[in-house]
Amino acid sequence: MIKKWIYYTSIGLITAFITLSFKATTHRNRNVVTPDEASFYSLPSLEEIDNETEEFLNFNFPYTGKTFTGFKEALAWKESQGKYTLINSLGYMGKYQFGRAALSAIGIQDRSEFLKNPRMQEKAFKVLLAINKWELRKEIEAYDGKVINGVAITESGLLAAAHLGGAGSVKKFLKSKGTRAIKDGYGTSLQSYMKKFGGYDTSSIVANNKAKVKN
Repeated sequence: MIKKWIYYTSIGLITAFITLSFKATTHRNRNVVTPDEASFYSLPSLEEIDNETEEFLNFNFPYTGKTFTGFKEALAWKESQGKYTLINSLGYMGKYQFGRAALSAIGIQDRSEFLKNPRMQEKAFKVLLAINKWELRKEIEAYDGKVINGVAITESGLLAAAHLGGAGSVKKFLKSKGTRAIKDGYGTSLQSYMKKFGGYDTSSIVANNKAKVKN
């Protein structure tokens, strides 16, 4: 009788252990939804993030690998830590830190509305990327895959650098073969952006020099 009791108790404990083990693994993958897209993205584990993003590990940052979402969120974190209402000391504003001239160029005149409208900011970022991709279309074709001054040149890296200092500055950097150091008002170089944000998938952005933000 005692042997039977021990036998059934052992079976019950083993079953419970297996059940709990399966439940524990179902919560490893999380989902994030972005303000501009009603789509869910499955996030990779931290082990899948490459070494270039290691500096972000101490922050509450939504890892999305090398997708376009990963690109824009990584850039936003660098620019403003993802804060839509931030205005820096030089007057650049929003999640992606737009200047007044850039906002006017893409059709936004009401800066107050821009600051409180996350959806508009996400649209503005894509529109500016489309314009910069058009401006740099020849450079992307000519330099993509090459190494300049120790930096592997990629489309996403060039677009990130253009966001920092303008497409014209990126062209000057490339023409000088990396010898011309170009930095923003805080001393951040175009080269550092090319390296930090290289290798992301920005193929979904269609080059368009006439792109505007439409409310």
